[in-house]
Amino acid sequence: MTAPAWPHCDLPPSLSAERRGEIALLRLSRPEKRNAMNLDVVLGIEKFFDFLPDDVRAVVIHGQGDHFSAGLDLSELTERNASDSMHHSRHWHRAFEKIEFGRTPVVSVLHGAVVGGGLELAASTHIRVAEKSAFYALPEGIRGIFVGGGGSVRISRLVGASRMQEMMLTGRTYGAEEGLGFALSHYVVENGEGLARGIALAERAAKNTPMTNFAIVQALPRIAQADPDAGLLMEAMISAIASSDPAATARLIDFLEKRAAKVTHN
Repeated sequence: MTAPAWPHCDLPPSLSAERRGEIALLRLSRPEKRNAMNLDVVLGIEKFFDFLPDDVRAVVIHGQGDHFSAGLDLSELTERNASDSMHHSRHWHRAFEKIEFGRTPVVSVLHGAVVGGGLELAASTHIRVAEKSAFYALPEGIRGIFVGGGGSVRISRLVGASRMQEMMLTGRTYGAEEGLGFALSHYVVENGEGLARGIALAERAAKNTPMTNFAIVQALPRIAQADPDAGLLMEAMISAIASSDPAATARLIDFLEKRAAKVTHN
């Protein structure tokens, strides 16, 4: 059965989207190509986030078939000159910035190949749920190319420049559980259970106040990159704005009057 068209914007056939309450699901739908991403896919991702409805509070990105994404569709590189390649890379940058610095938290559900550009896409999301089948790789070095979808910034931030060099120089792969050690995976679940966990986490994040989620998505990574003095000043300002939101005030009162659950650890 074909999924109904996404009513908010036109998406290419290689993408499909649906609503589940306050959550939107975006699916990479090129299983015959291991969900390799061509320019149509990248521009479709950008458009999806540009026209995301205001009442969507979180997004889940996942892949159809056996793999999340095998990365860049290499057939697109065969006839490009340097100028074309540079502009192509900038399309990826703009699309993935809409994820990393968008209005809502974004969860990626990873399985099978999370390779090259697929890993760059995953690194732009805020929460990564990996099924045990997931594996990470950056084969650009052995392909004679270089990352172009923001990986040199985002992935090196996660794993460190040294490990990223090793992955690119040797083509080494890391499994889902190995990825826990350097935040490529945040959660590891059994095969077939990733989407349900990803939706549950998105629903949990959607319950936060919009201002708090905006601060976490927009301000926190910028504070982390700022010099300490500027970062502390920005933190104080964002903290003041977030705590003055009426929704935050109501939640604090609920907690103080013992109507809110306390944090526990099982």
